[in-house]
Amino acid sequence: MNMTGIIFSNIYDAYMGDLTKYRTLASVPFGGRYRLIDFVLSNMSNSGFNNVGIITKYNYQSLIDHLGSCEEWDMSRKNSKVFILPPFGTGQTNVYQGKLEALYGAIAFLKRTKEKYILMSDCNVICNIDYELVLKEHLRSGAQITVVANREEPDNDDEIRDFVISVDDDNMVTDIAIKHSFTKENLCGMGMFLIEKNLLLHVVEEAVSHGRYHFERDFVQREFLEGSLSVNVYEFKGSVLRNRDVPSYFMNNCRMLQEDVRRDIFDPQNPIYTKVRDEVPTYYDHDCVVKDSLIADGCRIEGTVTDSIIFRNVVVEKGAVVDHCVVMQGTVIHAGANIKYTILDKDAQITEGRTLAGSERAPVIIQKGDTI
Repeated sequence: MNMTGIIFSNIYDAYMGDLTKYRTLASVPFGGRYRLIDFVLSNMSNSGFNNVGIITKYNYQSLIDHLGSCEEWDMSRKNSKVFILPPFGTGQTNVYQGKLEALYGAIAFLKRTKEKYILMSDCNVICNIDYELVLKEHLRSGAQITVVANREEPDNDDEIRDFVISVDDDNMVTDIAIKHSFTKENLCGMGMFLIEKNLLLHVVEEAVSHGRYHFERDFVQREFLEGSLSVNVYEFKGSVLRNRDVPSYFMNNCRMLQEDVRRDIFDPQNPIYTKVRDEVPTYYDHDCVVKDSLIADGCRIEGTVTDSIIFRNVVVEKGAVVDHCVVMQGTVIHAGANIKYTILDKDAQITEGRTLAGSERAPVIIQKGDTI
């Protein structure tokens, strides 16, 4: 494979509230047993990448613990490695301000890679994609950069996307807008870009030296509108789950209860890997009620669980009701508690008889280790 991968692990931390208070976005749990980084890293592994660099910013201890040697992703071999790239600020800054400055901090890694192309990706977008097809489309187009994007219909007129592309009838790019509203006629960028390494190195050094730090706005949009950059689009047509903030993260977890979404994301031909943990099977009490939920191993379910995502080693005691919730590892919901539209971080405790209720657009968040 003639591509090196770059993953940005912290780009959307500020929008995820208490979920990223003690961890990077890349290590936020998702779907009952995974972390967000598992999806993009698995896509790169399945596509034959030999080298992947993960750019971090802060709170990345849990990310290092989760990845370990990366043997689960088959990237701990002599010629296949994952590199954690800690922050390297420039000037008077302590950490990077945007992707271009982040890439400048990782420039030594980029220079020593032997592959000709760099595939950059955020870690907040969940999909199952073959990057070999992206490379083939990039080579066919002859463009300087290829953007991976998809089409979707907005839920309302005010909904925006970070990178909105307008195309003509021949699917040629006619305009690029940043943080803009969109329609089903537009293509929405998925935070994935393919570019030749030497061009990227030139762009990064030039941009940072002139005080430009944002890859999408200060390079791709700017250069395209000036007519000095040819941009190609690879339209991805599979399921895409964007975790932009807490409400979207909550709703995307709930979307994993839909069979068609699970079938699309967890393609057996391109598996999603994660850290292996050996747990005993979940115990279901004969009086418990479970409907339309995903429940991981090691749990003890004695109460009622409906339309929820339950991670490993969770306890739901008798009389407790869990409805439309995301319950992370090690949480205990005591007898008589009633929780609805709530995200419970790891090792939380909901005491006997307590009631918590949020909404789909504003779920309640209980922080890691808190007792309510």
